[in-house]
Amino acid sequence: MTDASILVVEDERIARENLTHVLTGSGYDVTALASAEEALREMDKKDFDLVVTDLMLPGMDGIRLLELIRAHHSPTTVIVVTGHATVANAVKAMQKGAHSYIAKPLKLDELRLQVERALKQHALSQEVLRLREIVAEGKRDLPLVGQSDIFVQLKKDVRQLAQMNCNVLIQGETGTGKELVARGIHMLSPRSHERFMAINCGTFTAELMDKELFGHEKGAFTGANRSQKGILEAADGGTVFFDEIGELPLNMQVKLLRVLQERNFLRVGGTREIPVDIRVIAATNCDLHELVEKGEFRQDLYYRLNVVTLYAPPLREHREDIPLLVGHFLEKHRQPGQTVKAIAQETLDILTSYPFPGNVRELENVVQRALALGQGAVFTPELLPDEIAETEVKAPLPTLEDMEKACIKKALAASAGNKTQAARVLGIDRVSLWRKIKRFRLE
Repeated sequence: MTDASILVVEDERIARENLTHVLTGSGYDVTALASAEEALREMDKKDFDLVVTDLMLPGMDGIRLLELIRAHHSPTTVIVVTGHATVANAVKAMQKGAHSYIAKPLKLDELRLQVERALKQHALSQEVLRLREIVAEGKRDLPLVGQSDIFVQLKKDVRQLAQMNCNVLIQGETGTGKELVARGIHMLSPRSHERFMAINCGTFTAELMDKELFGHEKGAFTGANRSQKGILEAADGGTVFFDEIGELPLNMQVKLLRVLQERNFLRVGGTREIPVDIRVIAATNCDLHELVEKGEFRQDLYYRLNVVTLYAPPLREHREDIPLLVGHFLEKHRQPGQTVKAIAQETLDILTSYPFPGNVRELENVVQRALALGQGAVFTPELLPDEIAETEVKAPLPTLEDMEKACIKKALAASAGNKTQAARVLGIDRVSLWRKIKRFRLE
């Protein structure tokens, strides 16, 4: 497991340098510190695959360090090294959860073997955790809430695209749930057992985006004390979601295009090409084609990303989902002591009349506010923000079923109840008309 990160904790300088030299020479990313206290502070900043610690340390000893690692950094594997090789110490270390126990003076072959075994066990443990997550994820529904026709079609498209390996562009206004659509595609895809990594292209400068996406080599810039993987490398085998792709700087557009074409990249400061297998899903709230015409977005990248386009509809286009969404958010965000469990019809009437410029995200915030302020069991209009509470309630638009029923009534009335004649007027056969009359209970 080369490229694994190892933390060495050894107070003797020569021993610390020797351990670092041997492990670095084996291809591992090594951080070496002189005390348990320093080690714990470093582990709060960075995840390590393995800790190799001396038993006898100034201040906090290796056994206590082992206990705290097990309590707060449980995925990390620990090897204990000591010059005080007694059976009692060995048993105590193993009881506290150490992977193995090595006595000084160290035999290099034994050290390399124990480190290799410990890292293999760590990798296996991580795989078990990941498989458990996959099983749990498989039991969850698609993370898209809605039963309107437009939303049912969106979920159908997501399921279909999940089985394809093509790039996808998701278009939609801010707050429409574009990332949820992307996560749904990943969740149902053959890549679901690998990572889903999201990056918002509008929150980074070009320089920071470079480091974030591609990672860097040790010494690539001031402060780069160790090599670091980027998002692309971390997501190998999985999915990378580029939110607000229209804000990606032009120089980064060139680099992303190369990744999509060549399926490899260079870390910042690196010379070795790193192969990568990722699926790219991008999202935007702007017209990318218009940006292409203005010269603000590369046409070749646009065509690479826009293999298939999905549309995340604004909430005003599927208002009939608002009651379902409110119920979902009430369950999702209710905290102990919060009492609101239902919504008054008057409140629903106001919400379905409000235009929701912030879309589903705005509705979610409204529900969270009601949960925080509500004293009773019902979400009443008093819990709405003023700008929403003052909304003029509009009469609900008739459904297709309502309009169909009205047409049948009108045709029957015009034909004085003659079903054959009414069916002819409606352009359907008599049997179909009879079934609709029964369904709508018009007799």
